[in-house]
Amino acid sequence: MSLELSHAPLLVVGAGIMGAGIAQVAAQAGHEVFLYDVREGAAAAARARLATTLGTLVAKGKLAAGEDAATLGRITPLARLEDAARAGLAIEAIVEDLGAKRALFAQLEALLGDEAVLATNTSSISVTAIANGLKQPGRLVGMHFFNPVPLMKLVEVVSGLHTQPQVAQAIFALSQSWGKVPVHARSTPGFIVNRIARPYYAETLALLLEQAAAPHELDACLKAAGFRMGPCELMDLIGHDTNLAVTCSVYEANFSDKRFMPSLVQREMVEGGLLGRKSGQGFYRYPEGVPALAAWPRSAQASPQAGAQPVVVHGDDGFAEALCAALSRLPSCTMERDLGSTWTGLAVDGGQLRLTDGRTAGEVAATAGQADIAVFDRFDPRQPCAGALAFALAGSAGDAWQARAPSWLAALGFTPVRLADAPGLVVARTLAMLINEAADAVLQGVCSTEGADAAMTLGVNYPQGPFQWLGRWSPAGVVALLDALDAHYRGERYRASPWLRRQAWALPWPGR
Repeated sequence: MSLELSHAPLLVVGAGIMGAGIAQVAAQAGHEVFLYDVREGAAAAARARLATTLGTLVAKGKLAAGEDAATLGRITPLARLEDAARAGLAIEAIVEDLGAKRALFAQLEALLGDEAVLATNTSSISVTAIANGLKQPGRLVGMHFFNPVPLMKLVEVVSGLHTQPQVAQAIFALSQSWGKVPVHARSTPGFIVNRIARPYYAETLALLLEQAAAPHELDACLKAAGFRMGPCELMDLIGHDTNLAVTCSVYEANFSDKRFMPSLVQREMVEGGLLGRKSGQGFYRYPEGVPALAAWPRSAQASPQAGAQPVVVHGDDGFAEALCAALSRLPSCTMERDLGSTWTGLAVDGGQLRLTDGRTAGEVAATAGQADIAVFDRFDPRQPCAGALAFALAGSAGDAWQARAPSWLAALGFTPVRLADAPGLVVARTLAMLINEAADAVLQGVCSTEGADAAMTLGVNYPQGPFQWLGRWSPAGVVALLDALDAHYRGERYRASPWLRRQAWALPWPGR
């Protein structure tokens, strides 16, 4: 089998948004492209739309003059699949149906030469299952693009049980030549992105089920942590029917593993036709979109007075340093340090403001023997204190502390968002679960740590990859938070990955 694909004629089957995007990228890279769709006239119509798209790029100066015509000249719409017999690579981008894909690849295997490579753009179906029944299953590989194809850099190169390593490597190299960033993945449910991303939606849906906060409050907290869109806003954009279907697919494919359990909240929304933007209403109404988060009233902010008791900053980490920096900007604030403390936060006005360790504020208060306790969420300690920050109060907190705790957070620069006393709040538990899912993916050989980081930053625009977050936290800290969640909910959902536990114990482990 020849594995030189850089100049191979290419067949794209499926002229929808994904197929047309793949055809555009391949043609711009210099390939002769055959575009086919079973719908009569669909391939020609897709090429006509591409002409408009490419012309617009030229007009905006994003494509050199003449490149639009040259690119279009390399794309040939086909009425008959048989006219693509000399293609060296075929990429299917048809409906997500196992039977339809198997039938197509059986047809392509009979049509194309023995050295042709077969690639599927499936986002969720097992590559191993698609290859089952082929005479040469080793030449089938996943080539999963992300929408919009011309703009999104990530390509998941997915190997099934039969995929020959040289075939996967050839697709990897071809993706690089197209200006993409490929990552190797093993064919498991959800591959890399759709698997690791599940907790981003699931943790917010779990908090909504508990009535811990409103959708726009949870979205604001996660956007303050660096995510471009909050999970509720993003689910509205994707469509709740689509998001629920992917979650159900991953859940079922993992033999009903509780970590991937679909949400009753989302199922009810789908049953009620609240699908998000496409139906005009999901968590939010459209076109209004996400409501603004109310600013914390200035009158409620703490105003430390000269001669008042000092604020004691507990802890010796980046969060403690960020709190010190914020306190230093407050007039008349006397500050002391307790570098040997077992917790991070502030002791002030007879109460304690603690960075969450995964336990509820009520549990912390009971364990510490301190009634006036509030816990606050993780934030980026490298940045000035700002943006929405979740906090929760212990039920034992007095009226004065219930007012003073958020006032101190506001004085530091945050916009406090009070949640019900849920363990791990929102950002901390979401990051911990994203890290945990990525750790299990590495443990199971789905991807490397570098591949997971690249996939999540490039595929879904996360501000950092899961192992980059882990590097700024600690395996022991993540495991402790997950264990606190596990103890609170007493289920399988929050079990810590063995990979993470080994990292916490500093023992060698595969995939490290």
